[in-house]
Amino acid sequence: MEKGKIVALEDRIPKLKEQRRRKANRRLVLLLIMFFTLIVVIAYTQSPLSHVKTIAIQGNEVYSQAEIIKKSGLSKNTNIWKVRKNAVASKLQQLSEIKKADVNIQWPNTVQIQVKEYKRMAYLKQDTNYYPVMENGKILKERQTEKIPVNSPILLDFKEGAALNEMMKELKNLPSEILNSISEIYYSPKKTDQYHISLFMNDGFEVSATLRSFSEKMIHYPSIISQLDPNKKGLIDMEVGSYFKAFEPEVEEEEVEKDQGEG
Repeated sequence: MEKGKIVALEDRIPKLKEQRRRKANRRLVLLLIMFFTLIVVIAYTQSPLSHVKTIAIQGNEVYSQAEIIKKSGLSKNTNIWKVRKNAVASKLQQLSEIKKADVNIQWPNTVQIQVKEYKRMAYLKQDTNYYPVMENGKILKERQTEKIPVNSPILLDFKEGAALNEMMKELKNLPSEILNSISEIYYSPKKTDQYHISLFMNDGFEVSATLRSFSEKMIHYPSIISQLDPNKKGLIDMEVGSYFKAFEPEVEEEEVEKDQGEG
């Protein structure tokens, strides 16, 4: 029986040698693949092929693509492996008009930047210039224009601070049709109300209000004017309740002044 076992083991030796040879070959092939892969990766990282080829930007309106790329610190000399997404996003969010920035890498050599800007809510008029005012209350001093903005309220006598921040917050809460119906907003604080404002509407009415309840009451503006004679303009007071006072006819005032002069 022992001799039979020895014969059986000898029969298996060629098979064991073959299996070991195959394993050694597979190991060698695997090592060669890893070696050449490492060589290719090293060559790629050191060659111009690994540099950023395309910087794709989406969502920008206030800033140009050139301005965003400059602020990001990226260029076509930047190695794609050295792009730190969070660091680039953090740089872009330092800009006062950028609300959020997302940076992603699309291999082999494209960087995608998606920005979300603060919305332009109004324009501040100073002298002959108009300055965009963002939803966060920032005034874009470097982006002034002499053209009268269309479909945006014009602010007068405001400056950066609590009142302007509150104004932007209230404007954001207004439906677009009401927002677009506002022509001018004057900051006109009183001793009894530091948040008092005066509005001039595109339809010829004037509104007196306080920022503390502005959007809450201004939502009812369409309903209020629907009950008024469109040919009879006046002041709509929304500070406490809501009441209407018609403007005095200018013709009658002129006639009175003329009669007094003759007398």
